[in-house]
Amino acid sequence: MGYNTPMRSRKRSHIILITMFFVATLFATNTFSSTGIILEDEGAERSAIIEKTISFLKERKPGVPDDKIQVIANSVYEESKKYDLDYRLILAIMKVESNFRNDAVSRRGARGLMQINPSSARIIARESGVEVKGARCLHEPEKNIKIGVSYLSKLRDMFDNIVSALHAYNAGPGKVKKPASEEKARTTSFTRKVMSEYRQISEVLPEPDEE
Repeated sequence: MGYNTPMRSRKRSHIILITMFFVATLFATNTFSSTGIILEDEGAERSAIIEKTISFLKERKPGVPDDKIQVIANSVYEESKKYDLDYRLILAIMKVESNFRNDAVSRRGARGLMQINPSSARIIARESGVEVKGARCLHEPEKNIKIGVSYLSKLRDMFDNIVSALHAYNAGPGKVKKPASEEKARTTSFTRKVMSEYRQISEVLPEPDEE
């Protein structure tokens, strides 16, 4: 038995090393929950959602160049993750506000995909770390989306519900009263349009935590 012990020890060492390597590989390629269950690969989720968003935008705006659609899809996903908002809601706002036109200008001077007011943009941009030099910058999809989503997230935190946040996004926060509950939040033509678009978009695009 004395001669077999070193051999068994070496075998055990090899098994331990292989096991450690296997576990390390799993940690390097996947995200684990506290229970040890492998969670969905975030990279795969990101790619899948962006791909489907690109297809969605191409169907609705076939004349938009591919590189611009790629920027829009990437920005919508990244900013939605950053501020914990549903990317499909952001798309719904863009549809109602500008019909996905980055060159859109309203009668009141709001600009771009999410119809940002230039005077408000300077304040929001400063707070969210976006460089804005003049109103023309608001026609750049990436900057417009960053400012718009940052603003929406602030309104959500201010009013504690998305319906009132949408109302304030459209009318201005000074014209909206914080309701006692989300069920009592005042709906407007704008909020109804956005939520209707959101429901339609949700039928064709996956939830943020799905591939």
